[in-house]
Formats: sequence, structure tokens, C-alpha cells
Amino acid sequence: MSSTQNPQVIKILVNVTSQTVEVRDPQGVVFLRLPVATSRFGLGSEEGSFKTPTGLFVVAQKMGEGLPLGAVLKGREWTGQIWSAGSPAQFAPDEDLILTRILWLQGLELQNANTMERYIYFHGTNQESLIGTPSSHGCIRLTNHDILTLFQWVTPGDMVQIA
Repeated sequence: MSSTQNPQVIKILVNVTSQTVEVRDPQGVVFLRLPVATSRFGLGSEEGSFKTPTGLFVVAQKMGEGLPLGAVLKGREWTGQIWSAGSPAQFAPDEDLILTRILWLQGLELQNANTMERYIYFHGTNQESLIGTPSSHGCIRLTNHDILTLFQWVTPGDMVQIA
């Protein structure tokens, strides 16, 4: 299935209430639904707020292609470290790691125009037990297996709505 580049078609919908992300085909049919975690600080676009922005976005960049499951990313670069649930001792248990893959969002509306500068992504997490609850620092977290699945269906330019 090829991705649509039509800016009128919302391909990815994040439902903050249900803490899910849906991926739709060009006809709008949902073919993938995954649990997510949005911000524990609520919704908004204020700089430094750690809130999840809402509105319309585009996937600006995909990062991490080919990296191993649990690859630790800092500054959007692989550190060479790999996190796994069985060996968390090298990381603080409450540390908010960005793992496996990144889908970097760019806001398309005045209210969310600072989304890229706020480094808001879809990404894998070391806090997998909190998926399904508002618990992130603004990003949209998925399990590491689920970010791999989402990553394969998304293309830069795909439209995203967070509502």
C-alpha cells in the first residue's frame, strides 16, 4: 500500500480520550489501531509545558530506520545503547527514553506551529507499562514493537490529527 500525499486526507488520527492512534487508507478505512500515551500534563502548545499539542500536523521526518528494537536515541541520534525490559539497570527507572524509531511532527496551524521546535514525536519508550494512559512529556509514546509497526506505514508528508 502506498501512502497518500494528499494534504486533505488525514491518514493518522490520535484520539487523546481513548489514548489510541489509528492509521487509515486513502479511502479513510482504519486498518491499524494502536494504544499510545500522550502527555500527563494535558493538551497545549506552550513552549516548555510538556503538553501534547492538538490540531493538524504533517510527519516531517522519519528517523531510526534499521536500528535495533530498543535503540536509545538522544538528539535524534543513536547512542549505541539498547534498552530492554530485562536490563533497565543502566537507566534510571523514571527516565523518559526515546527508543527504537522517531516520527517527528510539524504543526500546520498557528496554535501548533512550534511543534518541531518542541521536539514532539511519535516514539518508542521504556515506560511501556504506562501506554494507554496520559503519561508522556508531550510526545506520543508507543510500545517499541508498535512504533516499528507504525513506522512501516508512515511516509513523510502524511497528515496527522491529534484531537
